[in-house]
Amino acid sequence: MHNCCPSQRQVNGLSNVLNRHPWWRDAVIYQVYVRSFLDSTGDGIGDLAGVRAGLPYLKKLGVDGIWLSPFYPSPQHDHGYDVAGYCDVDPLFGDLAEFDLLTAAARRLGMKVLLDIVPNHCSDEHPWFRQALAAVPGSRERGRFHFADGRGPDGSEPPNNWHSMFGGPAWSRVTEADGRPGQWYLHMFAPEQPDWNWRTPEVAAEFDQVLRFWLDRGVDGFRIDVAAGLFKHPELPDSPDPEADARTRDSVNPLAWNQPEVHDVWRHWRAVCEEYTARDGRERLLVGEVSVPTARDHALYVRPDELHQAFFFDLLSAPWNADAFRKVIGEAMQDIAGTGSTVTWVLNNHDQVRTVTRYGEPTPEGSGLGAARARAAALLMLALPGAAYIYQGEELGLPEVVDLPDDVLTDPIFRRTGSRARIRDGCRVPLPWSGQASPFGFTSGAEGARPWLPQPDYFAEYATDRALADTRSFWHLYRDGLQLRSQLPQLGDGPLEWLDTPPGVLGFARGDGLVCAVNFGTAPTPAPVSGTPLLASGPCPAGVLPGSTAAWWINDL
Repeated sequence: MHNCCPSQRQVNGLSNVLNRHPWWRDAVIYQVYVRSFLDSTGDGIGDLAGVRAGLPYLKKLGVDGIWLSPFYPSPQHDHGYDVAGYCDVDPLFGDLAEFDLLTAAARRLGMKVLLDIVPNHCSDEHPWFRQALAAVPGSRERGRFHFADGRGPDGSEPPNNWHSMFGGPAWSRVTEADGRPGQWYLHMFAPEQPDWNWRTPEVAAEFDQVLRFWLDRGVDGFRIDVAAGLFKHPELPDSPDPEADARTRDSVNPLAWNQPEVHDVWRHWRAVCEEYTARDGRERLLVGEVSVPTARDHALYVRPDELHQAFFFDLLSAPWNADAFRKVIGEAMQDIAGTGSTVTWVLNNHDQVRTVTRYGEPTPEGSGLGAARARAAALLMLALPGAAYIYQGEELGLPEVVDLPDDVLTDPIFRRTGSRARIRDGCRVPLPWSGQASPFGFTSGAEGARPWLPQPDYFAEYATDRALADTRSFWHLYRDGLQLRSQLPQLGDGPLEWLDTPPGVLGFARGDGLVCAVNFGTAPTPAPVSGTPLLASGPCPAGVLPGSTAAWWINDL
């Protein structure tokens, strides 16, 4: 494969015709799942000091910043997405002093730091929820959450028929102070994660203070968990399809998600970020986890006065098919980019099966169809106009670990349903850094130290030291793609024109001179550009585009 960069003349030409723009429009952000990145203490769980130690590796890879999964105080029923306190660090991961060291180190390296904030729900150990349990029905304390009387003559049935996304009813009944069965509270995820009631002004005011706490500590923005949530239908009526969320593991219930009032929250949060940007000129970013029915619905969240960006999950969920990819890309470019924002592309994250496994049947060593397709998809994503988010281990070509034994699984979906069908532990196994046996450099503990999830023996083939030494590795493909992006100013913006390509091939040209083509089939086809590609996901001779391969070319301006 040919991994070179555009000529300086080409780069200078692009620089002359493209203007400066906000950093986030074409940023590539690396998602750090903190507990699985790097352990500095030897307890088998990654931590903030481990993230700080890994920053030079990420700088070498070429990303623009990091998004940290929740590290707040939490009983860890959902690995930190059950937050017991929003303005501190769980001792499991360090403390505020270590967080400050991490952000300072990132700034010295020119890297942004985004925090994961969870405004839809908290932990059942949050002080406000503890107060609610101790209070009486109808109290101010219970008004911060969704407490309701049960149905039936003795109130023994849930207030409505909604189901949790993690399986089972979305309601749990409490025992009142006098020992009698009492009201029910809403939790659209696990029972340990009660949903906030955003119709109570106290909740909005509290999160305003949370934002300011972390902005005052110098963060560059927030990834917002369940950003289409927060508000529920005020009457909490029955759903016509109560099990839709659990069946799809997505925000489908129209009575629980995507209520119109949520947009006022994002307008306010945007104003808070703009206030800080006005002080020092550093633009803060809001990127939402937005799961909504259509790209047009998605576009409403990234209007100029709301979120800067929102993850576009349709690419992640598209089957490996040229027509499917073209459809979702076209809709995103039309509906989302049309708002003035840029599309935020993603292929992997901590909730989804990794692409190497999702796209095929790879061998444990990582060869095979799934790996080839994952490499091609990565190159396609990095070529698309907009921003991109990379999930840790994606750059190593890690497959999903599909054979974890039941007794090590920690996902609340498994605890709630007993089913392995949609569990997320397999993409959260700690990263391999070096060596031939677990813990592969992940933990600095004594010999025999165990990562919190077991690493398979074949992870030796994916260790970062081996990936850096092999120029044919996933790591070098990502590094070369990111390097090329950095040499093409504003690669995240610009028009996209579809090329006339054979069936099964997707090709497009950009106004900045980039041409990208992907062969979704298995047989080689003529390439849309005659010359040798600047970058390709696999061996790619001039004039030919092999099967399951993506390639980039730069046209002269």
